[in-house]
Amino acid sequence: MSTVSPTSGLKLVLGSGSPRRLELLAQIGVTPTDVRPPDVDEDPIKGEIPREYVNRIAASKAAAVTCADDEIVLCADTTVALGRRIMGKPADAAEAAEFLHALSGRRHRVITAVAVKRGERIWQKDVVTTVSMKRLSNPEVNAYLASNDWQGKAGGYAIQGPAGAFIPWINGSFTGVVGLPLTETAGLLTAAGYPLYGEK
Repeated sequence: MSTVSPTSGLKLVLGSGSPRRLELLAQIGVTPTDVRPPDVDEDPIKGEIPREYVNRIAASKAAAVTCADDEIVLCADTTVALGRRIMGKPADAAEAAEFLHALSGRRHRVITAVAVKRGERIWQKDVVTTVSMKRLSNPEVNAYLASNDWQGKAGGYAIQGPAGAFIPWINGSFTGVVGLPLTETAGLLTAAGYPLYGEK
């Protein structure tokens, strides 16, 4: 697949080090020319609610990536929200266990915000998906923690990995839960002038 948009000559820069986002972009035939994960402070502001938080972080990431005139930057941020509580990436296995026990047997929201930057302009959208997690036993939690699949994952789990067995039901975007909602991402890229699907 060409790394340059066939009609516009625009190059896409992925402002994320997530291999999952690269894989998701490949599903719609998009291969970034470059990957430039920005270094931004992802700590929530006191009193910040989850949806505001992910939108702020996605926009901050996009703003922090320097790009040339012929480049479009794509950034995203995902968080798990239990009520107003923001569950980011756990610092260690103990925090991952705390997150999983809190989510066990309950519904929560996974919110992913996507930001696309071209020049000075940023196009942005967020997607909220409701996720149900079954009641987890201690052996299930311990086995999952031992897999190390929780590392670097918002809320301490990844739906596309072993923890998929914990998720009986979602309402919303599966790719949004993984980390990049493809329908909305494709719409933002098109709005920014990056044609997809061989558009002429």
